[in-house]
Amino acid sequence: MPDKSAVTQYSAINFSKKYDLFSEQWTPKVIAQMNNYQFKVVKIEGDFIWHSHADTDETFIVLEGQLRIDFRDGAVMIEQGEMYVVPKGVEHKPYAEREVKLLLIEPAGVLNTGDEKSERTAVNDVWI
Repeated sequence: MPDKSAVTQYSAINFSKKYDLFSEQWTPKVIAQMNNYQFKVVKIEGDFIWHSHADTDETFIVLEGQLRIDFRDGAVMIEQGEMYVVPKGVEHKPYAEREVKLLLIEPAGVLNTGDEKSERTAVNDVWI
């Protein structure tokens, strides 16, 4: 976690500048924390894995592109400038035909693949 004294610099967080700091996909990067909730930027393209988060909801905010989240009984399309909250315990699978830039909001310590472990499981709590 970054030094809290950095807050006294009164600098806004610029999403574009944060996205310029990395190129890899499916690897959320923490850009801020409010209480126990982290704000994470991530680039995604293609298919993810089926997973759920037993203890928390997960918020997806599409900053650029179009995201589909599949559920076992349907799907939701999320356009740029829209958001969707996946309720805790609901199995889901994000998909992006073209690269999407997302802002995720979830409690600190939540893995991107929930209870599932795979090659898509990212290192957690990486700040940029």
